[in-house]
Amino acid sequence: METGERERVRVHSDRGGYPVIQHGPRDVNDLISAGSIVSAEAVWDHVTMADRELAFKAGDVIKVLDASNKDWWWGQIDNDEGWFPASFVRVETHSPQSQTKQLFYINPIAAPRLSNTSPKLWVNQDESGALEAVEGPSEVHNGHGESSPNPSDCLCLGQPLQNRDQMRANVINEIMSTERHYIKHLKDICEGYLRHCKKRRDMFNEDQLKVIFGNVEDIYRFQIGFVRDLEKQFNTEEPHLSEIGPCFLEHQDGFWIYSEYCNNHVDASMELARLMRDARFQHFFDACRMEQQMMDIAIDGFLLTPVQKICKYPLQLSELLKYTVQDHSDYRYVAAALAVMRNVTQQINERKRRLENIDKIAQWQASVLDWEGEDILDRSSELVYTGELSWIYQPYGRSQTRVFFLFDHHLVLCKKDLIRRDVLYYKGRIDMDHYEVVDAADGRDDDFNVSVKNAFKLRHRECEDIHLFISKKLEEKIRWLRAFHEERKMVQEDEKMGFEISEYQKRQAAMTVRRATKQKGRSGPPAYPPPLDPMNLGPYLLPDGMCQADGYEYGEPKRSTSPFWQNLSRLAPFKK
Repeated sequence: METGERERVRVHSDRGGYPVIQHGPRDVNDLISAGSIVSAEAVWDHVTMADRELAFKAGDVIKVLDASNKDWWWGQIDNDEGWFPASFVRVETHSPQSQTKQLFYINPIAAPRLSNTSPKLWVNQDESGALEAVEGPSEVHNGHGESSPNPSDCLCLGQPLQNRDQMRANVINEIMSTERHYIKHLKDICEGYLRHCKKRRDMFNEDQLKVIFGNVEDIYRFQIGFVRDLEKQFNTEEPHLSEIGPCFLEHQDGFWIYSEYCNNHVDASMELARLMRDARFQHFFDACRMEQQMMDIAIDGFLLTPVQKICKYPLQLSELLKYTVQDHSDYRYVAAALAVMRNVTQQINERKRRLENIDKIAQWQASVLDWEGEDILDRSSELVYTGELSWIYQPYGRSQTRVFFLFDHHLVLCKKDLIRRDVLYYKGRIDMDHYEVVDAADGRDDDFNVSVKNAFKLRHRECEDIHLFISKKLEEKIRWLRAFHEERKMVQEDEKMGFEISEYQKRQAAMTVRRATKQKGRSGPPAYPPPLDPMNLGPYLLPDGMCQADGYEYGEPKRSTSPFWQNLSRLAPFKK
């Protein structure tokens, strides 16, 4: 490997100790130019609101066609091409000279969604320091590769009984110690900071305290009960015999209160940063800390602890499971608790991601002309799916082509401008809470008296209101039906979790829109597809029946305009 290439290719270790090869956009472009097929696996859903962006679901495989822009890449799924965020994917390369496949991350982000994908190739390092690809199953949790808990892979197998018991005891003692310390930490926040802030109405109002501290008092009360039950299950004389798995299962619903706190944490940090510009608040928080005899850490460091704590539970339980033998009475409970806490942290991260996307929704609404009625963010927080469909509304019976945006609770109808196809006009919305999806068979439809193919309906649950939608392909119809099912599932989960967007977050989104109008084009994808190089077509293919020589004509400069037409254009203002 040449020196320049060695500088671009970085090898880092994941939590399991396996080095993972990581490339930058320049490396991806080099691979494409060399003839390699570069495939990117989606880590997040990318539901786009723009025509030139490529939509995909977590787990989809995208063929990367251009990576010259470090933030936005040009890719292809089936027959669709468009821009997509580079940070939403991890990339696999398939070299034409070798069948070896390398997995590496591009700007990895925390807690990507899990997907049922094929086994990934990791890189092992032998004693000589050489790297070799090794195939094996893996899952992605919090940006790191971790093997799924497998009884046959427990580290305790084959070890002496005394060592196994001692290692399990060490993990149990660490869990108990960190829980006791964490309770002390929460007490300091509530009694050292929050209690004094409530007394100073001249400095803080209720909205500010809600933003800064969130529901930390609820977390404190929950943790007191949780630790009380842990202490009951803790065997002080023989810690390895402790059975703490059932405690996590009994309190699993209570851990969801961390979702509200984590979602609010970014706003809390922003509000604190604003207040800290005033020396009065700096002195006040320092005085609170010293009176409570807390360690010399700024208040934002203390408020970060609950976010770190909820993310640490899966790691602790995973470590405990490694040193728990299969015939231990706590084994199946620890395995179940690990699955529960991983799900909790994954869902919390997912809701955190949704709140981070509300700025995009607010910006999109601001770009739609002739908007009427309530804002999208009043009830919705996620764009589930979007696409173009033919639409027939029963009273009129005339087919119209519209662009539909399916949010949770809403289906928004828009019309494209006849000249500028990227401009949308608001044409109405359908409240999904009052409608049900009905599949329509191909053939003559009795409700609308028209022949349909690849169609479905939205029928009002309480009246005779019906909407008919027709897609161009069967695959598109199936995607829409799945999207409607996902929308209802999302709404039910949000109701169960109590997920909602606060008024403060809505105001912040509105402020972001106002700032974006002054600084246009800074975070979006490039305006046009990447240009084709006629001397190096790379992954771009010429149309059928067209030879390579014909393709070079696209790179020729245009002929200059005739002087006759130039003179005529100058006289144009004087024409009658």
